[in-house]
Amino acid sequence: MLFEKAQQLLESHFGYSSFRNGQELAIQSVLAGENTICVMPTGGGKSICYQIPAIVLPGTTIVISPLISLMKDQVDALVQVGIPATFINSSLNYNEANQRIWEAKQGMYKLLYIAPERLDSREFIEDLKQMDIPLVAVDEAHCISQWGHDFRPSYRHIQQMVRSLPQKPNVIALTATATPRVREDICETLNIEEENSIITGFERENLTFSVIKGQDRLHFVRDYLKKNEKEAGIIYAATRKNVDQLYERLKKENINVARYHAGMGDAERISEQDRFLKDEASVMVATSAFGMGIDKSNIRYVLHFQLPKNMESYYQEAGRAGRDGLESECILLYSSQDVQVQRFLIDQSSDRSRIHAELEKLQQMVDYCHTENCLQEFILKYFGETETETCGRCGNCLDSRSSNDVTKEAQMVMSCIIRMGQRFGKTLTAQVLTGSKNKKVTEMGFDKLTTYGIMKEKGSKEVSDFIEFLISQELIAIEQGQFPTIFVSPKGKDVLLGKEQVHRRETVKVREISKDDPLFETLREVRRAIAETEKVPPFVIFSDAALKDMCARLPRTNEEFLNVSGVGEHKLKKYGLDFIQAIRAFCEAHPDRQPEQIPAVAPKKPAKKSIGDSHLETFQLHQQNLSIEQIAQKRELALSTVENHLIQCAQQGMDVDFTQLIPKDYIQLLEKAVEEVGRDRLKPIKDQVPEEVSYFMIKGYLYFLSKKNKS
Repeated sequence: MLFEKAQQLLESHFGYSSFRNGQELAIQSVLAGENTICVMPTGGGKSICYQIPAIVLPGTTIVISPLISLMKDQVDALVQVGIPATFINSSLNYNEANQRIWEAKQGMYKLLYIAPERLDSREFIEDLKQMDIPLVAVDEAHCISQWGHDFRPSYRHIQQMVRSLPQKPNVIALTATATPRVREDICETLNIEEENSIITGFERENLTFSVIKGQDRLHFVRDYLKKNEKEAGIIYAATRKNVDQLYERLKKENINVARYHAGMGDAERISEQDRFLKDEASVMVATSAFGMGIDKSNIRYVLHFQLPKNMESYYQEAGRAGRDGLESECILLYSSQDVQVQRFLIDQSSDRSRIHAELEKLQQMVDYCHTENCLQEFILKYFGETETETCGRCGNCLDSRSSNDVTKEAQMVMSCIIRMGQRFGKTLTAQVLTGSKNKKVTEMGFDKLTTYGIMKEKGSKEVSDFIEFLISQELIAIEQGQFPTIFVSPKGKDVLLGKEQVHRRETVKVREISKDDPLFETLREVRRAIAETEKVPPFVIFSDAALKDMCARLPRTNEEFLNVSGVGEHKLKKYGLDFIQAIRAFCEAHPDRQPEQIPAVAPKKPAKKSIGDSHLETFQLHQQNLSIEQIAQKRELALSTVENHLIQCAQQGMDVDFTQLIPKDYIQLLEKAVEEVGRDRLKPIKDQVPEEVSYFMIKGYLYFLSKKNKS
C-alpha cells in the first residue's frame, strides 16, 4: 500500500517514527492523485510532504524553488539520507546543466530542483516532456500570487508547463505565509480544489516573540550576541547601508559575523553564506535578500534591527529560527524612524497601484510593535486564524511589569489632534504637544492652541512613540497617503469623554536562550569534523534537535542510536560509530551522567484523513454493504475520512461499489454533467450539479466510469 510504504521510508531514510501534524494528510492527498495546497509554518516539515511522495511515485518529481541556496541545501540533505536528487540553476555552467538534464531523462534522480525562471525557456520545457514526471512541487508558493509579499512573475508559467507535459502530473503547492486571499489565488492559478487544502495553523510553539522599544539598539544587540556567542543567529536590517554599518561595528567587538545583501558581488555573497551555513560565522547580518528557503535548522535567534515592511515578510524571516523544533527567539527592535524608511522604500516601488495596500500592511506591522496583547495571537489573526488564544510565552504574555494609567496623557494627545484639525501627522503633533518652536508650528499658529506645550516635560520622540501606542490600541487612526495624517477614532472619542481608560506597560525584558551542556558541545565538534570531510553544512549531518536527543538518551549501541530522533538506517551506517564512541567516552569521564527518562511521544492532533492500513478496515465494512454513515459510526471516524478511504481503495484497484454509495438520481445528473464538461476537472462538474452532490460522489462516479470503460 502506498501510504504504508511512505511511513516505512520516513523511518528508514529520515529517522522519524511518525509524521508531524498535517504531513500525513498532505502526503495522502498527493498519493491519491489530488492537486494539493499545504500551508504549514516554517520548520513545520513541508519538504517531507513532497519528498516522500517523490520516492514512492515512479519517475522524477520536479521541485520549483525560488533560490539557489535552498536547492543546494535540500539536495545535500537528500543525498545524505540516500535519495538521488539534483538541481539545475544559474550556478552551473552550460555543460554541467546539460549533463544533469540528460541524467534526469535517464531517470537517475527522484527529485529535480529548478528555478521558476527555467520555465521561460521553451527548450527546457521540451526537455521536461522527455522525463517521467508524476508530481510538480511548488515551494514558496505565495510567490505565485500578485497579492503575496514576494510575487515572482515566472511562477505564473507553472500551470502552463504542467498542462504541456504528456503525463499530466499532479501539483502540490507549499507555503508558510499565505493569507486567505493569497491561498485563494494559489488554488485558482494551480487548479487546486479548495477541499484539498491542508492547513495546520501558523503557530510556531517553539518560538518566543518579543518587541524591544525605547532602548539603544546597538547596545542591546552587542550584549545579546556576547551572551549567546555559541548560538547561530540572523540579524535583519532594512538597507544595505544598515547591514554594512552593523557588520563593521560587530566586527570591531570581535563578534564572528558574516554579511549578505544584493550590493555585494556574487562570489562574496556565496562565500559569506557558506561561512554561516558551515558554522564558521555564528551571526549573519543581512537584508531581506538573505534566507528565503535557507534550510539551516540550528538558528537559535532572529533579530530584526529595523521594522520589516509587512507581517508576511516578518513571519517568514523570523520563522527561520528554530526549524529543528528547539526553543528559539525572535526579537524585533523597534524605532519610530524605521517607519519612514519603509515608507520611502514602498514609495520607490515601480508598481504604483500597490502602494496604498503596502502602506496599510506597514501600519499593521507598526500595530504589532505597539500592541500589549499576545504577539503570537496578533500574528495568527493576521493570517486569518479565528480560533486563537494567548501563547503564554511571548514577551507580552510573560510580562510581569506593572501597568500604568495613561488616560490623562491619551486625552491630551487626542485633544491636540482635534484642535489641529485632524489633518496632520504624528511628528508635527508631537512637536506641538512638547512646545517646539519649529518654524512650521509657529507659521501654522499652533503655538496659540491651548494644547501647545502641555507635554513639554517629555521629549518629542517619547511623545511620538506614545502616539504610535495609541494607534496600536485603535484610539487614533491613520489616513494613508503621501503624507499620512492622524485622526481620533470612535474608540478614542470614548476615552476623551471619560467613558474608557487607557493603560500602558513599561519596556519588555528578554530571556536567555539556552544553558551550556558539555556533551552537546562535544557532539557539535564531532558533527563539525564530519561535515568538513563531507563538504556539507553541519546541520545536514544531524540537526541540533538530534544532538540534544543524543544528550538525553546517551545511546551506546546501534539499537539505542536508532531510537534517536532524526536517525535512520542510512545515517546510522554512515555516522553512528563516531557519535556512539564520543558518547561512550563522555559517559566514562562523567559516570554520574545518566540517560533521561524520555516520555512517550505525545499523541498528534487527530487527522482528517486515514493513515496506514486503516482504509482496508473501511473496505471490509463496505463489502458488508454498510453505508458511509454506518461505517463512520462503527469506526468512530469522520464521514470525510471514510470517503477518502474508499477513494484510496478504488485507486489501489479494489472493487468499491460506488453505485451503492451514490443515489440513483445523482448518477443521472453526473452522467449529464460529464457529457457537457468532460471528466478532466472536478470543479466544472461540481458547478453543473446541485449542492448536495459532493466531491466524493463526483470522484466515485468517475472511478465507476473508468472501470466500466476498461471492462
